[in-house]
Amino acid sequence: MIIILKHGASDDEVETVSQKLRDHGYQPNVTRGVEDTIIAAIGSPSLSEKEMVAPQLQALEAVERVLFVSKPYKLVSRESHPADSVLDIQGVKVGGQQICVMAGPCSVENREQVMTTAQAVRESGAQILRGGAYKPRTSPYDFQGLGLEGLEILAAARKATGMPVITEVMTPSLVEQVCEYADVLQIGARNMQNYDLLKEVGRCRTPAMLKRGLSSTIEEWLKAAEYILAGGNSNVMFCERGIRTFEPSTRFTLDLSAVPAIKKASHLPIIVDPSQGTGRRDMVIAMSKAAIACGADGLLIEVHPHPEDAMSDGQQTLDIAQFNTLMHDLKPIAAAVGRSL
Repeated sequence: MIIILKHGASDDEVETVSQKLRDHGYQPNVTRGVEDTIIAAIGSPSLSEKEMVAPQLQALEAVERVLFVSKPYKLVSRESHPADSVLDIQGVKVGGQQICVMAGPCSVENREQVMTTAQAVRESGAQILRGGAYKPRTSPYDFQGLGLEGLEILAAARKATGMPVITEVMTPSLVEQVCEYADVLQIGARNMQNYDLLKEVGRCRTPAMLKRGLSSTIEEWLKAAEYILAGGNSNVMFCERGIRTFEPSTRFTLDLSAVPAIKKASHLPIIVDPSQGTGRRDMVIAMSKAAIACGADGLLIEVHPHPEDAMSDGQQTLDIAQFNTLMHDLKPIAAAVGRSL
């Protein structure tokens, strides 16, 4: 059940509605937007309680309307929030009219590499710096990231360029540490259904990007996002990064149909990662254009000064000149679909 309060509802009125929900066996989850205040009633009380509480809530002066959401992902659902959500990442908007581009190296290798890349992608028009300090790798012998040192390098690049930082968090125990250095927490594909991690990210208020699991359905992805919102963190975006199929010519199959599917089901923004999604540098620019054309709110692009020397995923990473070309080529496509870059 979703309770939408009238514009300007006071803290006392919010608490009155919340207490009414508690009295009937619900746990209230309050989200304050720029204009609206929404309270999600979490729980499974008896049918009689449901029938009793709705009219009582509707009778309260502060309540605009009461909605019953049929989807299992209630807070994520567009039923509960018809308008598109726009996240504010240190002044960078994600989900609005402007396309948000996040770019940087797959792995933080050293200070010079990150600083060079950060300055270059910023000059080309990227708004958020990406970089992996902790790296989940398929092989235990591959580079696993610099950890805390990597986070400190990213923070230094943020200070030098003014760009917010997105980096991956892998375990619940690392959430607090990564929040100290990052502006967006990336939850990788292999952790999409790590429910302990999702709950911990839900307890913080740092924005989160939830990548789709390698073999996950869209409904499973939506339910995973619900864990974060149910914990109280409404600053969530999706990221389509390719799924595992029978096709061997690409690393994964980039499912761009997920973009309109998510847009229909949810109010949360969706980003596309064509680097991971294809695993091929020669496809990144084409798939980036297609992603913007089909409605993606942004892109996550791997960029390195020398991809051939990258310690991870060099085969799918653009160099600085290629990224600059991409940003130039995206502008008319964004304009064609009523967006800007």
